[in-house]
Order: sequence, then C-alpha cells, then structure tokens
Amino acid sequence: MRIVIERVKSAKLTVSGELISEIGKGLIVLVGVCKGDGMEQVKHCANKIATIRIFERDNKLNDSVLNINGEVLLVSNFTLCTGSGTGARPDFSLSADKTQAKSLYLKLADELTSLGVKVKLGAFGEDMMIETTLDGPVTIYKEY
Repeated sequence: MRIVIERVKSAKLTVSGELISEIGKGLIVLVGVCKGDGMEQVKHCANKIATIRIFERDNKLNDSVLNINGEVLLVSNFTLCTGSGTGARPDFSLSADKTQAKSLYLKLADELTSLGVKVKLGAFGEDMMIETTLDGPVTIYKEY
C-alpha cells in the first residue's frame, strides 16, 4: 500500500461537476492499493495517517490531524502502484485488482474512523477533479 499525505487548508472533490466530498483543515490522502496488500498494511497506514505530526504548534510540527480536530479526504489512486517499467508509459502491474483495492480502501476508511478521525471519501474508480489549498506545502510519501 502506498500513500501520499498532504496537509491542506481545504479540499473539494467533484465528479462530472457534482460535489462528492469537501473538507476544511486537515489532510488529503491518496491511496494506492498494491497486489499482496491486506489488513496489516491497512492498519499501518491508518495509524500513520491518524498520528503523523505535521501540523504546526509552537513553531514545530507537533500536532496530528486528531490533535487539531481536522478531517481526512481519502482518495483512491491506483497510479501510485507503478512498477519499474523501462518505457515512457507507466506500468501499473503492481496495482491490486479493482475488487480487492476497493475493499481495502473502504477498510482503511473504517480503520481511520475507529481511531477517531473524521473521514470523507472520494469516488472509487471514477475520474475525479480535486481542488486543494495546500498548507505549507507539507507532503509525505509512505510505502507499506
């Protein structure tokens, strides 16, 4: 499982011009589910997202999304699971199949919610438009 965590002042996600999800201060998290991923990766990712201290207090990165009572916009993104192809076109052979990917994406949302995080979802498998106001910017990449 691969995740990109970005600190935002706000984010809005639409599909075909229709608003699907919107958050204020918090995190947008892009999630790539790779072949072989399971609940172990889900739990590691949820814990990292909930506890990573990337919000400023006292001029240091002291607070997590939980500390600031922020929100998380969780967005599926299979393009994070690119392989090491040699051509100019990305190789998505590491991506999990759609059924497994959706199941683990939703389990990640459930796990975050159980940790006390306010979660909003993107539209799995859809062509999404995402508007963000990045804060910092602060961007973290993790692979599990």
